[in-house]
Amino acid sequence: MAIVHLVTPIITEGIRCLDDVKPLEKFGIEIRHSILDAGPASIECEYDEALAVPDTINKCIEAEKGGADAIVIDCMGDPGVRPSREVVSIPVLGPMETSMRLAATLGSRMAVVTVVDGVVPMIENLARIYGVTERFAPVQVIDLPVLEIEKDLERTKALLCEASQQAVEKDRADVIIFGCTGFLGCTDAIQKHLAERDLSVPVLDPVPVTMMHAAAIANLGLSHSKRCYAPPRPKEIKGYPVGSVA
Repeated sequence: MAIVHLVTPIITEGIRCLDDVKPLEKFGIEIRHSILDAGPASIECEYDEALAVPDTINKCIEAEKGGADAIVIDCMGDPGVRPSREVVSIPVLGPMETSMRLAATLGSRMAVVTVVDGVVPMIENLARIYGVTERFAPVQVIDLPVLEIEKDLERTKALLCEASQQAVEKDRADVIIFGCTGFLGCTDAIQKHLAERDLSVPVLDPVPVTMMHAAAIANLGLSHSKRCYAPPRPKEIKGYPVGSVA
């Protein structure tokens, strides 16, 4: 059984709980979870993401020390994924990278449906980094802040249905990716909505997609290459507890 540690890179308590991902345990995954002690309430722009990275790295270090076999960062901006890979030996996966690479195997043109305009440049930049821009449809925005997603879940699903339908009909997307991990559990409603309109396409819920992938990598005994993600050289660092680990 692989132990997958989910790091939610914000300080807001209750926005993610183990019950959200408990169904994945039937696949032989032991799930652990932590949120940040220092960082933003949500991530909706580059500034938020920058504030989240230092303690995200800390939480990854703690997860490995606690016996985790793999780590998943619970945010579609993939904050802290690459630096965390330099300071731990177990796999660290970001849901955007994982979802985009899977989408590329399931169709020819992917679309991300996300929360607010502020994250669009972040998503587009990640598409360039991950090499999928030629297969990338315009990002769809439902104009709903992260902390309001669960206030009216039926409205959230309705907005996702509308945006996903537009991505398929107007922008010719043949795979939909949720652009926020807060949309966890909305897949069935969107797939049903699209199927009823003869627009059936895969809809990727990034949290289960990434956690299953992380468990598979761990079970295979694999991790990221230290030729690519070499440990940082020791040096003086002020103000950041992670400095003592480096």
